[in-house]
Amino acid sequence: MDNNQPILYTEEGHIAHVRLNRADTLNAIDEDMHARLLDVLNEARKSEQARVILFSSEGRAFSAGGDLNELVALHKELAKRKRMCDIGLRLIEALIDSPIPIVTALQGDAIVLGASLVLATDIIVANRRARLADTHVKVGLVAGDGGCLVWPMSMGLNRAKRYLLTGKMLSAEKACELGLITDLVDTPEEALPAARMIAKEIASMAPMAISGTKKALNELSKARANETFTIGMAYEQLCLTSTDILEAVASFKEKRPPRYTGK
Repeated sequence: MDNNQPILYTEEGHIAHVRLNRADTLNAIDEDMHARLLDVLNEARKSEQARVILFSSEGRAFSAGGDLNELVALHKELAKRKRMCDIGLRLIEALIDSPIPIVTALQGDAIVLGASLVLATDIIVANRRARLADTHVKVGLVAGDGGCLVWPMSMGLNRAKRYLLTGKMLSAEKACELGLITDLVDTPEEALPAARMIAKEIASMAPMAISGTKKALNELSKARANETFTIGMAYEQLCLTSTDILEAVASFKEKRPPRYTGK
């Protein structure tokens, strides 16, 4: 296995382990990483041995989300926006339609797309000091790449509005109270071992029972996705053509408040 790959994939018995491996960038997800993660999830799905996917990341953050520098390129390039939309749709759909349960070890912060990826999985074991946020609106974007689906699906519509419309950060401890997180541990180092224990427990059970239960539950997620996911991505695409995107990047780099115009 090449440990320099942005995403690592191994199989340990009946557990397929998927690890984000760009700690130097806080596991920011660029276009290539989007595509690689989709490939790895499809590889796990086709595995004859895997009964559970264990999802984790290297470094102090689970994922800082998308790369802010890519926003300028997305603003300029229609083809790049189309690719991003297509891969983004397929990535979240791969998570919510996986016939294999996904257990996530959240050792650090999961922001924007990082949060969407985490919340699209089935069981989340989090370091209580980790944080989650979908800050799309703070950079002039719609929370289209999963946010408008997975946040209300996990915590209810009104509570999700509070966080998606403000980009407010919340701790894993608070997220657990609100239904976003399923299990808490006290330190970053405990998250992966605790998640692995749950994965092993599920992997030891009757495969047909687990898979059938997961597939049935997937229908609920897919029904909600049909209501909001595609249109959310379309609105995000529209925002990517606005001058507010360029202002968001410029104000961040210049460390000043943004001056948005709605154009």
